[in-house]
Amino acid sequence: MFHSYAAIGDSFTEGVGDELPDGSVRGWADFVAIGLAAAAREPIGYANLAIRGRKLGPIIDEQLDAAISLRPELLSFNGGGNDMLRPRMDEQVTATRFRDAIERIRAEGIHVLMLSGANPTDHIPMGKVFDARGARLTAALVDLADRPGVTFVDNFNDLGLRDIRYWSPDKLHLNALGHARVASNVLTGLGVAVPVEWGVEEVAAAPAGPKSRNTAAYYREFVLPWIGRRLTGRSSGDGRAAKRPTLAPVPDAAA
Repeated sequence: MFHSYAAIGDSFTEGVGDELPDGSVRGWADFVAIGLAAAAREPIGYANLAIRGRKLGPIIDEQLDAAISLRPELLSFNGGGNDMLRPRMDEQVTATRFRDAIERIRAEGIHVLMLSGANPTDHIPMGKVFDARGARLTAALVDLADRPGVTFVDNFNDLGLRDIRYWSPDKLHLNALGHARVASNVLTGLGVAVPVEWGVEEVAAAPAGPKSRNTAAYYREFVLPWIGRRLTGRSSGDGRAAKRPTLAPVPDAAA
């Protein structure tokens, strides 16, 4: 049973795609914190230092020490998705930095939740290239799952999660249904009950969504702005701060 949880990463962990009416984002890590609080039957501390657009290097350099200093019982680590979307990616360097970060967390006596991101490559341009990179990176790190104090959740190879029903309009970020499914994968991996009111099993049992098609409007609204940011060295996370920089109480879901 975990009574404190911190999360680091990029847009996947921040919760982009699961927008709330007030403009904030929720996401799978928030769902996991709620599930842990429900299992503990008491409030738990939860921090989320993830910031959208971050590559693996900045996640480690800017977020890892800050998260460790909070001394959570559980720390989730995900990164590399934005590296895979760049024209060039040094896969060996990326895998080594990821591995070193996991070992650093373990050395602090903190339980590591290591997870791969969801796989959007059925729906985005150049999907086959990014799919191959993601598969190789996941395979290069899977042995870490055998380390004591590590729980590995492989969302990249969750084939059901590729269904278009789980993805937001930009087809790069999960929607609320997708984030709930990832949270279900995580809680199951941790041996924690998934709240039935989330409806994850009902959604999974429903018919698959239609085949994804990328229209000219899709390229204008999502792809071209993304390319523009890359060409000008900008990021969607520029100027943004962590949404939950300290361990703050998460109430029991039942309450």
